[in-house]
Amino acid sequence: MGVLISIDYGSKKTGLATTDIKKLIASALATIQTKDIISYLKKFNERNPIEKFIVGEPKQKDGSPSIIETEISSFINSLSLNFPLISIERYDERYTSKIALDILIKSGAKKKKRKNKNLIDKISATIILQSYLESKNIKS
Repeated sequence: MGVLISIDYGSKKTGLATTDIKKLIASALATIQTKDIISYLKKFNERNPIEKFIVGEPKQKDGSPSIIETEISSFINSLSLNFPLISIERYDERYTSKIALDILIKSGAKKKKRKNKNLIDKISATIILQSYLESKNIKS
C-alpha cells in the first residue's frame, strides 16, 4: 500500500499532488520542471511508496483530446518504463486550472499570487486527485 500521486502535466512545468496513506485527502505536493519529473518521483518513491499515478487527461470542450496529448502520451510511456510496478490511470482534468484560479480568488489571494502559475499547477493537481478520490468513493 502506498500513496497516490496526481500529475498535471505541462510542457515546461508539472503540478503534483499526493494523498495521505489512507487515500482520503489530496494535498498539493510541488510544481517542478517537467524535465526533472522522473528523478523527482524516484526520490519521492524511495521515501513514500507510490501505489498509483493519476495523470490528468486534458480534453477540449467537445471531449476531443487536447493539443498536448501527444506529449503526455510520450511522458506516460517514460513513466511506465521507469516505474513498471506502479499502475497509471488517466483522469479528466477539464477546467481544473479555472477552478484553481477561482479558489485563489475566493480565498482572497492578491493578484500577484493569482498569477503564480506554479501555485495554480499544484492546486490543479490537487483538484484532479481529490476529484478522482471522490469518484472512487462514490463507486465503492
